[in-house]
Amino acid sequence: MTTIKRASVRFGMLPLAATLLLAAGCGTQRSGDVASESHGSRPTPTGISSPSAPTDFPCPGEAPKPTPSAAPGTTAPAVAPTDHYAENHGFRVPLELHGQSRCDGLAVVGRVTKALEPLRKRGDFAPQSVQNALTGLGYSAGKVRSYENGPTGVGFLIDIGASPWCVEGTMSSDTTKASAFAGYPDGTGCEPPKGGH
Repeated sequence: MTTIKRASVRFGMLPLAATLLLAAGCGTQRSGDVASESHGSRPTPTGISSPSAPTDFPCPGEAPKPTPSAAPGTTAPAVAPTDHYAENHGFRVPLELHGQSRCDGLAVVGRVTKALEPLRKRGDFAPQSVQNALTGLGYSAGKVRSYENGPTGVGFLIDIGASPWCVEGTMSSDTTKASAFAGYPDGTGCEPPKGGH
């Protein structure tokens, strides 16, 4: 009987020891604590990366953008504006392309603009003509939408389908404008999301 009693005491101690070990933790510093100078700085473990800002670089054929400089005596407002329109409609702001995707998007915008420019010069603002020009670039008819945009204008939207890429623009008697973007924060595809709060 002594053997059974001794074995049950040993097995009973095992969960207690594991609980004490877990309660003690592996160190005394918790998240939010500042390491004291006596402990020195601790390196970030390898394999963990911190988020970084997307890297943009000049794309082929693009002039480098000048760096903005603040005018002397101007400061940013100390208090956020009380109008929440921008906050409430942020879901409708397209996501920007960065890096190589931005360069590829600019190349697509150039091809689209070049394909539509002859129509603009002729004054052909029929949505079907724009649809034909864009499908002539190789985009499927199901991924291209064109529509009237005012009395003498046409708008268009192309779902490129990669990453996702979207190209949106307008054509009028004055100019052809297009921009590439990466969809919307709360949407899928290239159509602006509906709703919000």
